Amino acid sequence: MAMLFLSCQDNYKRVGEEAAKKVYPRGVVEDFVLTYTESPEKLGSEDVGSSKILAVLSGPIRNDFEQLTFPYQTFPEGLLVEIFNEKNEKTTIEADYGVLYSKTSIVDLRGNVLIKGDDGKKLATSQLYYDRGNEWAFTQEKFTFTNPDDGTVMDGEGMDIQKDLKFLNAHKTYGLMLIKEDKEKDND
Repeated sequence: MAMLFLSCQDNYKRVGEEAAKKVYPRGVVEDFVLTYTESPEKLGSEDVGSSKILAVLSGPIRNDFEQLTFPYQTFPEGLLVEIFNEKNEKTTIEADYGVLYSKTSIVDLRGNVLIKGDDGKKLATSQLYYDRGNEWAFTQEKFTFTNPDDGTVMDGEGMDIQKDLKFLNAHKTYGLMLIKEDKEKDND
């Protein structure tokens, strides 16, 4: 006995629990600028004190999905993040698209991602994850790292990097990189 089943297309209409639920943002903000600050001491609602700017996030559109079980915000038309360190040195991060996951503090950046340090160092890639809690970025995609101090242009695939571009751990590299010798070791 042989049985043959053929099917060309799925005409089954999903309803009820099976139907894909449409998710709408809780809010949409246009031409926004968010400034993240920190104050040295706890302030009350009417207290006066000083605060320090940690980061500035801006972009043309922000969609807020914070009402969901796994809350997030999307930046469908790109975003610009300016991060300041203790010395007020600025690192900028630009991308064509971004998703900020609120519970994990991870930012998923996609499309023409560019990080520029205050010292002229640059990192370019197609996708990058930024961990706000650890101030660390990582990717498995191809990247180009430029360091004007020593004339390095390094291409690679997969890396982890500090937010200020001072420490880079590349998984695979190719390109030209100058390595300075330690003078103290040469004298021994």
